[in-house]
This record gives sequence, C-alpha cells and structure tokens, in this order.
Amino acid sequence: MKLWIPDRVYFEPLAIEYPIGEKIFNFCKKNNIEIFKTTSHNQVRGIPGSTEKAKFANAKKTLVVGRKKSLNLDVCKPSAHYQFSLMTNCPGNCEYCYLFSTQGRNPYVRIYVNTNEIFKTIEKYIKKRLPEITVFEAASTGDPLGVEHITGTLKDTIEFFGTLDKGRLRVVTKFANVDPILDASHNGHTRFRFSINSNYVIDNFEHNTDNLEDRLKAAKKLGRANYPLGFIIAPIIRHENWKEQYSSLIKKLHSHIDFAEKDSISFELIQHRFTSNAKNIILERFPNTKLEMDETIRKKKYGKYGRMKYVYQKEEALEIKDFISGLIKEYFPNAIIEYFT
Repeated sequence: MKLWIPDRVYFEPLAIEYPIGEKIFNFCKKNNIEIFKTTSHNQVRGIPGSTEKAKFANAKKTLVVGRKKSLNLDVCKPSAHYQFSLMTNCPGNCEYCYLFSTQGRNPYVRIYVNTNEIFKTIEKYIKKRLPEITVFEAASTGDPLGVEHITGTLKDTIEFFGTLDKGRLRVVTKFANVDPILDASHNGHTRFRFSINSNYVIDNFEHNTDNLEDRLKAAKKLGRANYPLGFIIAPIIRHENWKEQYSSLIKKLHSHIDFAEKDSISFELIQHRFTSNAKNIILERFPNTKLEMDETIRKKKYGKYGRMKYVYQKEEALEIKDFISGLIKEYFPNAIIEYFT
C-alpha cells in the first residue's frame, strides 16, 4: 500500500481559510509540494505534458483545492437515493473509468473544503423524505479514501452520519488506507464497500490502486471495527478464462474474510460498459489498452440523462449475472446481491 502524494497543489480563492484547506496547505509544506494559486479549477495552468498521455499522467498527480459551489444533489440509482461529493476524480488510474465520460478532459483531483455546507445540504434532503431513511453515496465522483491521509474529510463525514437517525452513508474504494477511520464513531450508519475484480482486470486496467490482497485486508479491519461491509465487482469483463478467474476471486474473498459474526454483507455487480466519448479518451491516453471496446458486438443502452452506452449482449450479460450470482450464493449464502446492471 502506497499513499498518493501530489506533485503540485492549486488553491482556489478562500480555500486556504477553511480548516481543511489549512490542513492541506500544511501537508504541502511538510512534504515540499509545489503550491500555486488559481482563480478557478477551470483556470488551472502549468500542468506539464506535450501529449495527451503525458498531460493525463501529470494531471493525475495534480490536486486542486476549492469549495463545492453547486450543492444540489443528484439521484444515485441503484446504489443510493442521492450522491454528494467530497472530491472529484481519483488518484487511481483505471483505464475503464466511467468518469472519462463526464470529467475526462479535467482529470486532476479536486478536494472540497466547505464540508459544513455539504452536511447542511444533506440534512435538508433527509428532511424531504421523512420519516423514511435516506441513503447517500459519497464515492460516485471520486474515491475519498485515496486522499484521506491528506484531508481527513471522510472520517468527518462518517462521524456526521453516525449522528443522523434517518441518514445512511455508502462509500466504495479501491484503496486500503483504512487506519484513519477505524476509530470513527460510525454507529453502523456507513456501509463501506470494496471494489474487487479478477487478477486480469486489476493487473491490466487498475493502475495506481491498491492490490486485491491489501483491499481484502482493509475490509477485514473495517469488519472488525463493526462497519457494515459490501463488495462491488465492477466492471465485470468477459476476458479469456473469465469464469475461472472470477471463481478464484470469490474463493479468495471467502478465505480471507470471516463474516460469521457480521450482519449480511452486500454485493453489487456491474458489467463493463463504455460510451463513445469515453472510448476516444481511453484510446488517446492508453493507446495500447487491452480493453475490448467494439461497438459492433455490443448492445446499446440508454442511461441517466439519455446518455448512450455500450454493454454486453443480453445473453452474455445474463450469463455473467447467473454465473457470479451463483458463486456468491454458494460461498456467501446470507449475502445480499443488491443489483446487477
């Protein structure tokens, strides 16, 4: 497990005046990280690179610190009622990343310092649905655990949700640095999910993330700290020997984690998909990618906001669903499979 350290950090106006902004500024000073000022994240200049591939690599080592200005929350089906952002983009460098469709041209990592305003917004959305419980996803636009050693905002958020009677938090990660949140007062209100996959997918496509072994060890730590746990298998890719490798994945998960004393864990299953825009960006940044992105053998599917994506054909998707669901039911008979999409 290696913690992400940016090469350069840009501060938007007033960001440094917030406690989180001051904390990040001190982190930069301590680690001799270059500090710049910018009027807005859209005005960031000076990220080196003469090619798209080089610019992308350097942007992934760039952090922008600012305030979250739009506080309207989007729906987040099927994982939660709403999503909110502690950050945008991710220290990881996954070739298939769905964020390429929406944030592909600005891949630097952004952190938001005005968490109190975000928390107040969450409380307003909870009130709208009373007396029902409202579930929020915190990792739809980035992986907050990947920068927790810099920000501390994820622990603050977990403890905030721990005080809410009708609010629940969901977080997903490919990172393993869970030590800062082990003692958080979560009150069982945060379900932490780990994104896991076959060796082929992790080795070929999930760059700058923690390996499967470290993720499973981190999951075990959180289980012992009484966090509700879940696992997202995504994206499920029909590569050579995919059935053997996904079988091995579920067996390894079973052998590493003892859920006998835990509440039912959850699984979310997501087949590989891509948009035309994402494909173009992926090919620019990863010209030698092994990702299969052949539109002629895929099925068109229209998602939120009418955005068209390519998924597996119906028969192929059904085979994925039945095969992996069968494995989960065999090794984790009390688990909940929340959805397949």
